[in-house]
Amino acid sequence: MKILYYDWDEFNGEDCRDAMRRLGHQVDTVRLELKGFDVTPEMESTLRSLINKSENGKRYYDFLYSFDYFPNLSVVCQKYGMPYVSWVFDCPHYTLDSHTANNDVNKIYVFDKMLCRYMQDRGVKTIDYSPLGVNDIRLRELCKQMDGETGGQIIYQHDVCFIGNLYDNEYNFYDQMQNFPPLLKEYIDIVIEAQERIFGHDMFTDEKAITDDHIDELAKYVKFENSGNYELDYGRVLRDILRKKVTVNERRNILTEMGMHFDTVIYTMPGAKPIEGVCNLGIADYFDKMPRIFRKSKINLNITLRNILSGIPLRVIDVLAAGGFLITTYTEEIAEYFAEGEELVIAYTPEDMIQKAAYYLEHDEERKQIALKGQQKVFEKFAYTNLLSRICDIC
Repeated sequence: MKILYYDWDEFNGEDCRDAMRRLGHQVDTVRLELKGFDVTPEMESTLRSLINKSENGKRYYDFLYSFDYFPNLSVVCQKYGMPYVSWVFDCPHYTLDSHTANNDVNKIYVFDKMLCRYMQDRGVKTIDYSPLGVNDIRLRELCKQMDGETGGQIIYQHDVCFIGNLYDNEYNFYDQMQNFPPLLKEYIDIVIEAQERIFGHDMFTDEKAITDDHIDELAKYVKFENSGNYELDYGRVLRDILRKKVTVNERRNILTEMGMHFDTVIYTMPGAKPIEGVCNLGIADYFDKMPRIFRKSKINLNITLRNILSGIPLRVIDVLAAGGFLITTYTEEIAEYFAEGEELVIAYTPEDMIQKAAYYLEHDEERKQIALKGQQKVFEKFAYTNLLSRICDIC
């Protein structure tokens, strides 16, 4: 196949294109000056010339591909009859609420089964499910290189490590909300605190915890812009704001506890608020530094963004692919795809995560064997070449 790939400097783009080429596809990239989600004359002109390119009387490219879904790309593809494939790794990703999502040229993949069902229940017929992937070839070679540098022995840099966003910045929208009634805020804060104690059950879709009346009352104090281009479920947006606040709290609280007991580091944005006992070592680039850190940390943590309701976060797959040992919060699909205690370790409460970190820091061989089996599972089930074979075949 000949694939036209929209390159927006996403961190995993080169890995994906490499896998496509190893599958035998021709991949040509296109860069576009996108202005929001409008279709500009310049953008349409560039895409039209590529879409209409032909060879021997047939259209040259089989489909346009992008990571994440861009409504304006779909609009142009719909106009000129070009299949458009998008694989969404961001969460939440509200462009899926665009009325363009049902354009019949689309094939949209999301990595969360609950999100997939939600979109299908809303009548979006172009949505399908696929877990996220990794470039197994690149990571195999990188692991061999690292082992060669140390004579086959892993020289650990950290005891406990977390790489990820703390969201204690402008993306923490809950703390920016003001003037809503004290009793309502008090109740929501109680639910947020309770949610921190429970992994694997979303209290914000539980009518026993947060009712539609709570959300309707909260909505009175939040201003939403309505461009007319989206069919947003504002109740879901508000629930996502609350979920992110839970993530802010639990990442900070869990890491604070880790810092009190173990040598703990984080790699996150430089402006993140400090956590006592935890060293912030800044940003780790995805391609090279991050897998090295994963492999050289005795314990890697995944504290799942609460907006991911059932899916496997990319961090889980990235840690395991690098040969790192992982303790993760529970999600339904992590438990479905991985053998707990054999390929990774699942924590069911914050206390459980602390206790399991203490145990595995004292059991080196058991930890190493779990990391090895986890890496084997990811290379077998989550390699881009395996996942893209299905995606491209469908196209």
